[in-house]
Amino acid sequence: MKNSKLSLLFITLLTVLAIVIDLPENVPLRFNLGPLKINRIIAPPEIQFLGIDKKIYTHLGLDLLGGTQLVLEADMKDIVPADRTTALESIREIIDRRVNFFGVAEPVIQTAQVGESFRIIVELPGVKNIKQAVATIGQTAQLEFREFNEEATAAAVFPTLENTLAVGITGRDLKKAEVVFNSTTGEPNVGFEMTDAGGKKFADVTTRLVGKSLAIFLDNFAISAPVVQTAITEGKGTISGQFSPEEAKRLALQLSAGALPAPVTIIEQKNVGATLGQESVAKSLRAGAVGLLLVALFMVLYYGALGVIADVALIIYGLLTFAVFRLVPVTLTLPGIAGFVLSIGMAVDSNILIFERTKEELRKGKPWQIAMELGFGRAWDSIRDANFTTLLTAFILYNPLNWSFFPASGMVRGFALTLTIGVVTSLFTGIVVSRNLIRVFYRPNNK
Repeated sequence: MKNSKLSLLFITLLTVLAIVIDLPENVPLRFNLGPLKINRIIAPPEIQFLGIDKKIYTHLGLDLLGGTQLVLEADMKDIVPADRTTALESIREIIDRRVNFFGVAEPVIQTAQVGESFRIIVELPGVKNIKQAVATIGQTAQLEFREFNEEATAAAVFPTLENTLAVGITGRDLKKAEVVFNSTTGEPNVGFEMTDAGGKKFADVTTRLVGKSLAIFLDNFAISAPVVQTAITEGKGTISGQFSPEEAKRLALQLSAGALPAPVTIIEQKNVGATLGQESVAKSLRAGAVGLLLVALFMVLYYGALGVIADVALIIYGLLTFAVFRLVPVTLTLPGIAGFVLSIGMAVDSNILIFERTKEELRKGKPWQIAMELGFGRAWDSIRDANFTTLLTAFILYNPLNWSFFPASGMVRGFALTLTIGVVTSLFTGIVVSRNLIRVFYRPNNK
């Protein structure tokens, strides 16, 4: 009983935390009762911990929120015909990484080839800064290091392609890039790390150019020309160029995502309105609420006090699941909401299996406490197998490895992801929450 009470305390704290995370966004709360006056805006908390700065809100998909659609065309004239299909797929993967750097969940990125036209269609739900997204997605981001030729000096001449020479180090030698801050001035810079082969070339070049400038070019434009103070043999360095924090972040994202194998041109750009609209979303949510209410009513009428406990566990399940959706974050589309509603029914299935197993043990003459523990234990095998097959199906639908013979649609993946989170959470509430609530609160008439 002591362990059950400790578990109940943990469940209570977890539920309170979920309620805080699930708070509606920017809803005014005004309340006056005598001397007590409340006038404030309700909003979920903002996480600021160990360098993490995360604002919690509900992410909506393109069908519910709208967004931006871009059509890009790749210039394949410098790619041999046999490699063009592979190059197009490589462009798609790089753009996908760049979109994810922007925090856009569930983007729809598709390739299309018609004759000699190679296109990529990108749908970005909820993107607000369209110009910045377009610049980063379409940017080739060709990084190159160059040294001044013998006739030019770094002190007198600004680096250009004409007065510098290539040293054989390009963006292909780059392993990763990230925003760093100068410890003295606090200015944002871009720190980079070379690959093993690139690090060796970088060490040779910086050893040869100690005391001289090594210019850094991005897309044939010089962004920095630092003087090499000492040989850099660790394969790490910093790009400084009086960047703003946004410029430094964008440059780091461009370099980390890699260079596109072929230049791309944005040939069409348009805003996409929400296809379902607020009324359709409201109707879908009402349908889900009615279904949940009917399930809860059935549990109470059929199982009595045990049904009430199951309904409490179901409410906790809903709070925890929605909190996970916001923290991950999961972009909710209408199929995603359908996956969530489906998982509610599966959460109740666990309780029904447990209660029926418990009844079987009671009919055999077992005391209530023993019957309950046996019911939970013996129902677990059926619950585990049923949920495992569901998770396997969800894995196939989500297709995390991007297998071509499985679906890769953003909305299908949204359904699979919400279903997976729902199933895992339902296992926790069905086994842990329900079990401890019954242990602490349920007292049958015939023990």
